[in-house]
Amino acid sequence: MKINLSSIIEGYSQGYFLMSEDDQLDWYSSRQRSLIPLDNRFRYPKSLQRVLNQERFAVAINRDFEAVCQGCADRDRTWISEELMDIYFALHEAGWAHSFETWQGDELAGGILGIAIKGAFIGESMFYRITEGSKVAMVKLVEHLRNRQYGLFDAQLQNPHLERFGSYVISSAKYKSLLSAAMTQNCFFV
Repeated sequence: MKINLSSIIEGYSQGYFLMSEDDQLDWYSSRQRSLIPLDNRFRYPKSLQRVLNQERFAVAINRDFEAVCQGCADRDRTWISEELMDIYFALHEAGWAHSFETWQGDELAGGILGIAIKGAFIGESMFYRITEGSKVAMVKLVEHLRNRQYGLFDAQLQNPHLERFGSYVISSAKYKSLLSAAMTQNCFFV
């Protein structure tokens, strides 16, 4: 399979995202977009603060990108097909796709898979193997994006798990405006 990375990055830069349904890979968009706030609206459960204070997890970037992709796809029903996995691997090799991971010793506890383009981080999926692993990854990823001065953390679709972190929904028009501003930034994920 020939992967045209520039057209894939262009699609994400314009507000589209890839999903596979019934083994058909296609571009999707949404009338509403879910964002993770990078300002003081970001929050998390108080119980998670205790876990963070205990420093049970170490954080890594791209230590085991393939395992994070596989962890994100390992569900009863997944939208990450083999073809999409190949695209993620190609994007990773080219420096666009990243895994933000939590580790407990030598064991991968959880992680977030995303695509970083200019000032936008587009979260594709997350998973955990050890309780609180993905939640700690979320908190530490937001800290990382703030430190790197990212303007946008796109979570694509809203769900109750993301709402616990202060995620919010905006219109497609507002999203495109924020995305356009993020595309003028020169942020570096790693």
